[in-house]
Amino acid sequence: MSLHTFAVYVEDRPGVLNRVASLFRRRGFNIHSLAVGHSEIPGVSRMTAVVQTDPGGAQRIQAHLYKLVNVLRVEDITTRPAIVRDLALIKVTADQQTRTSLVQLAHVFNARIVDVAPESIVLEMSGSEAKIDGLLEVLRPYGVLEMVRTGRIAIARGSGAESTERPSGALEVDEGISYSV
Repeated sequence: MSLHTFAVYVEDRPGVLNRVASLFRRRGFNIHSLAVGHSEIPGVSRMTAVVQTDPGGAQRIQAHLYKLVNVLRVEDITTRPAIVRDLALIKVTADQQTRTSLVQLAHVFNARIVDVAPESIVLEMSGSEAKIDGLLEVLRPYGVLEMVRTGRIAIARGSGAESTERPSGALEVDEGISYSV
């Protein structure tokens, strides 16, 4: 069992996220992380779903996702060279004595300070999950007040999407997106 990362392109329609999440639930897969946002194609969103499963389970997930009406393309980018990032906003207690130390820690971890208040600061960091976990560990003694993370987002390296085998019945469209019928 390992973490598998899927890039799922879906139509921008109400209820699509619910249908995708319900598919994972019904099949007994726990979603490790799920990030959704606009893609490079108008009217199409990209989901990055991370699921712990074995290779057979990953193939089943991909096949089941293609059965959903609003799913256009699914890529398992787990074994491909990829750029993988997580984004975190971390609010930490900061007073006159600790503020300088926190600024130095932010610099060491390549994090940005995005808000300064009399009693706290907010750090923004983008990087690997392990790097963000490392920053959190050194910030805990100062007092982490609040934190939010995006979950893993990933994009395959190279000039374009790797051609993936389409299920039978999938139609190719001009934009290079597969529509299941």
